Amino acid sequence: MNEMTDMTHTDLALLLADAADEAEIGIAPVEAVIRRGRRRRARRWAVAAATTLVLAGSTGVTLAVTGLPGQTDRKPTVAAAPSSPEDRNVDIPQETELARGTDHGKSWRVVVSVWGAPRDESEAALQLAAMRKYGIEPALLPDHRHQHLVGMTSYYSGLYYGDNPLRPIIFDTLKGWEPLTGTSLASGALALGKANSGGPARLVVGQVPITARQVKCDWKDGTSTMVEPQAVAGSPVEWFACTAPEGTAYRNAEVIQ
Repeated sequence: MNEMTDMTHTDLALLLADAADEAEIGIAPVEAVIRRGRRRRARRWAVAAATTLVLAGSTGVTLAVTGLPGQTDRKPTVAAAPSSPEDRNVDIPQETELARGTDHGKSWRVVVSVWGAPRDESEAALQLAAMRKYGIEPALLPDHRHQHLVGMTSYYSGLYYGDNPLRPIIFDTLKGWEPLTGTSLASGALALGKANSGGPARLVVGQVPITARQVKCDWKDGTSTMVEPQAVAGSPVEWFACTAPEGTAYRNAEVIQ
């Protein structure tokens, strides 16, 4: 890559981050969901984020995508699949608790589930029923039809707040994982509370490369929180979660090498 190309990529990443920081999205039935579209083949992360990320918004939701990976001709990484549907997590996902805490007397926790790729329509139908039972809203699933899950891996991060139903944060159904590199980061932020409760976006959840040692979450009051990413079962990227102090909200997140 020549110097001009690197400068162009850097400028693009900064523009995306600035635009995400200024975004204000109103209430919607499905909250705070980042879904990377299936049309991102052979595109750089930043370009894909600009053109195919779909955000179903809620009060205080923000979206940030920073950093750029390497070459565009890298094929998605697809792990060798076990033989049985159970071993491949078709109807029972691999689930990892990412964070937990207490807010206004209510306990909360963030979980990430990774669902294996069904091999045929019967497995896809089994998975779709399991996803709905798990709490994934039908509107998030591909065209609401199980056939579109065949050969696709899905991941889902959600918030349990008190006794309220699971709320989506980040969801995607994709043909093959594209591991993040360098300082690339994708994150979503939403209000810490029950659905449609309003309030500032205090909970931040995101993905970073496995090489990332720390993530810095910046808040609008000028303070910051440092967190360490952690491995999630079934995911080739690491995940992080951080919460803003009372009275402030999410401003930015970045990988600290």
